Amino acid sequence: MTITHQDELEGLQHIGRIVANTMLAMAKALEPGMTTAELDDLGARMLECEGAVSAPRSCYDFPGATCISVNEEIAHGIPGPRVIQAGDLINIDVSASKNGFFADTGSSWQLEPVRSPLSRLCRDGRRAMETGIAEVGAGKPLAGIGNAVGKFAEKRGYTLIRNLASHGIGRGLHEDPKEIATWPTRGDRRRIEKGLVLTVEPFLSTGGLWADNGEDGWTLYSTPMAPVVQYEHTVVATAGAPIIVTLPG
Repeated sequence: MTITHQDELEGLQHIGRIVANTMLAMAKALEPGMTTAELDDLGARMLECEGAVSAPRSCYDFPGATCISVNEEIAHGIPGPRVIQAGDLINIDVSASKNGFFADTGSSWQLEPVRSPLSRLCRDGRRAMETGIAEVGAGKPLAGIGNAVGKFAEKRGYTLIRNLASHGIGRGLHEDPKEIATWPTRGDRRRIEKGLVLTVEPFLSTGGLWADNGEDGWTLYSTPMAPVVQYEHTVVATAGAPIIVTLPG
């Protein structure tokens, strides 16, 4: 989607706040002993109260309102009977629509007791996302996002999952441009248009390179197996600094 009117931006910001508030409420509710299904139920109830519709459920018939991935699961984890344990690394990904507008956000969280290597990975995962967002601007190369994230990761000794890309969003969950690399690429000559709505969501790892499907057909795992974190915002390109749509409020 490319925004051309103020009311479109306001519609995106409205659903952006909803998904951001939902994700943060789910993160605050995290505690050992609860199941991922219970956590998802909280998210589902919050979306329903706001008049929002779960995007993965409505668009792809995903078996949950949100995606919750624990430890070795790096994305698209199905909520269910899995019990959350102390020290777990959990990714919460919330996307939804309202009044014809879609927004998508995600974040990784570590439960106490905190393990230092994972704390550093979480901190740098957020910084990797911020590095990519800084490259979003009208007229800038689309590949600049992945090139900047790649430099950040290489300098700090990390790897990036290279088959989970960012994407356009707005009137649908996944729109053109559908494959926006968050790793270094060559040959991509596309430019960012003013008003373009897209996600920035690098998957930073301590050794993982690819995401492979598990037996359930949804959950993704790292190959080689290694810890992975993901942080995601929906943003709008402008002539100046990008507008982050998925901010709580």
